[in-house]
Amino acid sequence: MKRFVLSVFLVFLISFSVFSQNWTNLFDGTTLTGWKQLAGKATYQVFRGTIMGVSVPNSPNSFLCTETEYGDFVLEMEVLMDDTLGNSGVQFRSHFDKSANAGAGKVYGYQYEIDPTSRRWTGGIYDEGRRDWLYPMTLNPKAQSYFKQKEFNKIRIECVGNETRTWINGVPAAYLVDMTDFHGFIALQVHAAPKPELAGQRVYFRNIRIKPISKFVNDFPKGIYVMNTVPNFLTDYEVKYGWKLLFDGDDSKGWRGAFKDGFPDKGWLIQDGNITVLSSQGKEGGVGGDIVTLDQYKAFDLSFDFKLTAGANSGVKYFVTLKEKTDGSAIGLEYQVLDDSLHPDAKLGIAGNRTMASLYDLIAAAKQKRFIHEIGQWNTGRVVVYPNNHVEHWLNGIKVLEYDRGSPAFRSLVAVSKYKVWPDFGEAKEGHILLQDHGNEVSYRSIKIRVLE
Repeated sequence: MKRFVLSVFLVFLISFSVFSQNWTNLFDGTTLTGWKQLAGKATYQVFRGTIMGVSVPNSPNSFLCTETEYGDFVLEMEVLMDDTLGNSGVQFRSHFDKSANAGAGKVYGYQYEIDPTSRRWTGGIYDEGRRDWLYPMTLNPKAQSYFKQKEFNKIRIECVGNETRTWINGVPAAYLVDMTDFHGFIALQVHAAPKPELAGQRVYFRNIRIKPISKFVNDFPKGIYVMNTVPNFLTDYEVKYGWKLLFDGDDSKGWRGAFKDGFPDKGWLIQDGNITVLSSQGKEGGVGGDIVTLDQYKAFDLSFDFKLTAGANSGVKYFVTLKEKTDGSAIGLEYQVLDDSLHPDAKLGIAGNRTMASLYDLIAAAKQKRFIHEIGQWNTGRVVVYPNNHVEHWLNGIKVLEYDRGSPAFRSLVAVSKYKVWPDFGEAKEGHILLQDHGNEVSYRSIKIRVLE
């Protein structure tokens, strides 16, 4: 019996040893060998088995970077911050531009956010020095409560090809699909102190290890929103959990003219993976007119990318029945697609309820300027309609409004809007999705939907 137990124990030790050899410790606990500081003047030192970073006055963001670059990997470490006023982060697949900032240099690339503030975005993915937020944690609010204040928190990042998944203390956080970077260094950030009196903030990193992988080690459960920047593409995860493309980038399959039997012969262009409504000098109904999905939907999660030209106006409508008679665009609840700066419609309506991402003529979108991409760049819109008729509008990962279809509050808004002439406006049990031809050039792509039950 003792011989059997000893044999099993030896097999376990050998297996554990082989498995452990796959990991590489990036920090030996006593020195900063293998690391170098790029940008910023924060101090980094070994302190009781950790790498301690301390912010200093009058310094931009600072980074302690690995001398080695990594591609597909799983990265783990533990992080502690000693206050709740600032934030930190872990760069991955990142780079250094030594010529930026008048020769002072700039670190740029993907960042795992560490956020002990009331915002609670730990686990989100930020694009440092480049595109700003890619995956704000508003997209996965269930994970926001798992960061522990003033304790060590275990973070995990898995990168495979163009996909990245993150965890906080074992809880799935962010899921990004992006084609920008496939390799780069790892870096530990000490954030700039916005005020001199906030200098001295400390962040501690320990148990930093990395392992190469060729596929994801841990699965994500159902219900995590994927921020997918690859045009007209669904991941296996998205397909598995019910997402489908409404536009595949190649043809008009699944669409027709709003009041036509087929797709418009002119006025719309499908090219380079985009479906574009062409300009007709701002004439509502344009040349081709609105287009709608062949299918109708009751409860759904709809996501779409849109790109405006200067001064353009369009919209994505839902619960479109095509039963109302109108000389203009078909009637439905509308996610406004608009150049707020140049189109006059932005100044009409009530309190901004005709601006980008608003529920047109009913509810204004509450959005920050930093989350609006410039004209000529792609924005990601999203409309979620739950089975209980609760509705949300999103813009670039941020929820900008919500309401309940058919509620007294909703009906009171309709009563003072342009829609008051339509009985039971916005309360149909199901309807088409519509892309509006308002006479201006606007492009769409990556239109995808998941039915909710």
